[in-house]
Amino acid sequence: MKVTPGSELYRKLPSVDEVMRTSEIAALVAEEGHAAVADAVRVVLGTLRNEITAGTLDRGRVELAVAGIGDAVRRELRRALMPSLRPVINATGVVLHTNLGRAPLSASAIDHIRETATAYSNLEFDIEQGERGKRDVHVNGLFKKLLGSTPSIGSEPGTAVDRSAGPELSDEVSTIVVNNNAAAVLLALNTIAEGGEVIVSRGELVEIGGSFRIPDVMTKSGAVLREVGTTNRTRVSDYERAINERTRLILRVHRSNFQITGFTEQPSLAQLVALGRKRNIPVMEDLGSGAFFDLRLLGISGEPGVPDSLRAGVDIVTYSGDKLLGGPQAGILSGRPEQIRRIRSNPMFRALRVDKLTYAALEATLLAYVKRDHKAIPAIAMMSMSASEVRHRAALLAGQIGSAVLTAEVIDGESVIGGGAAPSAVLPTALIAVTSKECSAEELAARLRTSDPPIIVRVEEDRVLLDLRTVFPEQDAAIAAALSAIGAE
Repeated sequence: MKVTPGSELYRKLPSVDEVMRTSEIAALVAEEGHAAVADAVRVVLGTLRNEITAGTLDRGRVELAVAGIGDAVRRELRRALMPSLRPVINATGVVLHTNLGRAPLSASAIDHIRETATAYSNLEFDIEQGERGKRDVHVNGLFKKLLGSTPSIGSEPGTAVDRSAGPELSDEVSTIVVNNNAAAVLLALNTIAEGGEVIVSRGELVEIGGSFRIPDVMTKSGAVLREVGTTNRTRVSDYERAINERTRLILRVHRSNFQITGFTEQPSLAQLVALGRKRNIPVMEDLGSGAFFDLRLLGISGEPGVPDSLRAGVDIVTYSGDKLLGGPQAGILSGRPEQIRRIRSNPMFRALRVDKLTYAALEATLLAYVKRDHKAIPAIAMMSMSASEVRHRAALLAGQIGSAVLTAEVIDGESVIGGGAAPSAVLPTALIAVTSKECSAEELAARLRTSDPPIIVRVEEDRVLLDLRTVFPEQDAAIAAALSAIGAE
């Protein structure tokens, strides 16, 4: 009920100093510091003044509010000091969920970050020579090992899948790292094609996340875009006819997040490489995701891997660190040493290079590949999980959350890889479908997002769907607790 505000209500509010001198608030000051607590007190008192002005507080409510001011300050302090970036539970079934941070890091990557971040390191110091070194060395050798062969998931040493009859590449490939794949593409184009033309198919002029478009990146690089072919059909002859004295690069772009089907044509990578060799023009491929393992083992075809592209003879391949590789955000350029040296000498490289924490996480991730401990990489472990494994966990969890208000059942469903990788591929899974008698699925999803930690789900056909493929097993209890609490309200 609205009341007419009066000056006597404002006088019932204590001053900031009065609140700060109470024993309850003094204890908070000892824990969190004077400045943070004083700010919280000002916010709480300001809110009460605004409510009095709006006429929503009468004398009795003001007295209650003043009596509980300590609790209000504590809540405000907790809200103000809570980091904005926080962990969430990804129950969407999208393994590489861009909005949720893409690939989660492995335990070994976190450990390596911690030990590198809390001490000095040899980031750019050659310990043997006692002089300045290069930060690239911490991962370049590992990339050389990995780009020579691609072991299958869970395979034993000596049982790597033979993906190509091409030569071993470890002695012919160099790698550098920048802060993301868009930066990798920008840097390569600026180095090789600034002021010249880059030939690319119209069907590959994609838009990636956040409304960033490949043509825009190319323009910023200083290169001139030369489109060939049509949206659905481009032939190698289209590339050849476009070559002129200003041509600096032939570019192949992996189509992220979509596929063109039906009446289509696209030259093979081998054809583009042959054309590049014939006309002495380098060929670059922007893979985007950059797999280092055989996705066919998961029943997914048509997604090229980094070794495949290099064995085909591509001069430079660019890809992400936090997608199919399963590591930290990074843009990685692998290719012929002479081209990588050119790119590394570009002054722009220093502006785009990564720090010691990224190198630490990337090195630990690559070591897991070298040791063939693929299941230690969370994204790979999630993708390789069978539907029956997911169903077993889902059945156990569903049995814990049923109530008079909530109904939970296990149904068949599909997970997706996400992150622009294998856009048409799905992984069979089991879903927990939850419905409420008291609220809609959208309302239930919103309440799960406000739990601690927030739980992010899918909503389909007025049901909340939870896919445990992307939920760590130790998080199942948090989901059960959150849904049980909602069901008991």
